[in-house]
Amino acid sequence: QVQFEESGGGSVQTGGSLRLSCTVPGFTLDYYAIAWLRQAPGKGREGVSCISSGEGRIYYADSVKGRFTTSRDNAKNTVYLQMNSLKPEDTAVYYCATDTLSNCRGLSSSGYDFWGQGTQVTVSS
Repeated sequence: QVQFEESGGGSVQTGGSLRLSCTVPGFTLDYYAIAWLRQAPGKGREGVSCISSGEGRIYYADSVKGRFTTSRDNAKNTVYLQMNSLKPEDTAVYYCATDTLSNCRGLSSSGYDFWGQGTQVTVSS
């Protein structure tokens, strides 16, 4: 069973920053597209970003473009989501996931094979 592990969530004030990390023991993340998704209370799941394998394309939701950056550190087998200029509407549980394809399917919010348990991000005004 492949179980992603997210970390780095927390509580910050508006304008603050957090960096989320996603890793999975025994599973080489660089081979696959890795998506970040979030789910706010009472709302559906939303695709936030996706990074394709290798030097592939990166996608961002319009709501986070210019504020969030996703990247890989293959030596650490980790994918990051750097979140700057956080807003209260960014409050959600954030997940990383993969559908084991090498290229992203845009910012799809479904169809992923493996997920983590999520990390809570809370932004207060």
